[in-house]
Amino acid sequence: MSTLTRVPLYEPDFAQDPHASYRRMRAQFGPLVPVDLAPGVPATLVVSYEPARRILSDPQRFPADPRRWQSTVPDTCPIRPMMEYRPNALRSAGAEHARYRAANVAALQAVDQHALRDHVEAVAAQTIDAFQATGKADLLSQYAWPIAFQTLSHLLGCPDEVGNRIADGMSKIFDGINASIGNQILAQAAADLVTLRRARPGDDVTSRLIAHGAGLDDAEMSHQLITLYGAGIEPLTNLIANTLLEMLANADFSGNLHAGEASVREALDTVLYRDPPLANFSMSYPPRPADVGGYLLPADQPVVISYAACNNDPDLGTQSLGNRAHLAWGAGPHGCPASSHAYLIAEAAIRHVLDALPEMDLSVRREDLIWRPGPFHRSLTNLPVIFPLV
Repeated sequence: MSTLTRVPLYEPDFAQDPHASYRRMRAQFGPLVPVDLAPGVPATLVVSYEPARRILSDPQRFPADPRRWQSTVPDTCPIRPMMEYRPNALRSAGAEHARYRAANVAALQAVDQHALRDHVEAVAAQTIDAFQATGKADLLSQYAWPIAFQTLSHLLGCPDEVGNRIADGMSKIFDGINASIGNQILAQAAADLVTLRRARPGDDVTSRLIAHGAGLDDAEMSHQLITLYGAGIEPLTNLIANTLLEMLANADFSGNLHAGEASVREALDTVLYRDPPLANFSMSYPPRPADVGGYLLPADQPVVISYAACNNDPDLGTQSLGNRAHLAWGAGPHGCPASSHAYLIAEAAIRHVLDALPEMDLSVRREDLIWRPGPFHRSLTNLPVIFPLV
């Protein structure tokens, strides 16, 4: 198919109003849409719910291992670091995937949920103290991001110096700007954390991964950590910020906000349903041409699930998917193993700032907020608020 017929997912116009783009895609192409993830990088975007569920539940025809695809993609491709093969559960298939996933699930399940909530609340209080006296804040850079970063570093037993490098590398990869440099920064920082925790194990996810019976070597350990940080910092930051935006600007929530009656869980579910922080993800790479509902998908070309479009598929009618049926956490064998942790962190962070600053409001109109371009994330550039001084 000609590149002229493909929809670019990297343009600012797409980022500002993706749902209008999804509607146009369905009208022109149906459930499976030819897109470009970056200039000259073709893929198929799945924008309908039922085909997405079938693909996510069929790892034999739609494996997550990208090695054959990436052999055709230059190292300079801005999204290659986001999609390339890594020896971890997200980018592997078969027995290799099962081994990596078992280690990650075991390490995450051992997290003390009560201690995690206490940690989030402590970080939230400290973060708010830093800006409360000013009467204004950017809730993305000054609140959501520090909470996601500090909480994930705490869970992984990662010192701030190493964590800052990991966050810097991950940000470059998500934005697709200086992504190859970001990949190098990320790899070295993750390796440094593995070295540290092999020498000084603790009660943290990294140490539990090292001790797991899967016997992960240093390279495998580094890539588990890269995946955990990638799934943690950016998406969790965006989940917190985007939910706060809903609570401040959506009439369904803002009317009850100042009265303390707004439902944080309901707002979280609205964001996960309507605008999940990873809007387009769950990449797979069919090794042979694959027929999906009469559409033939080419071999060794990415198939990307649009969680945002599928959750809002008009073929679902007016039924609500609810927080168990939407695709924001993925589905099938590659579904997110840390969704309960993300829910807990986001809910605790949002409740704390609403309690601390009950009269805050957006300092700009919602329509004037800017969304970061990129084919994968749904991320604001900032979330400015004002609030009265006490």
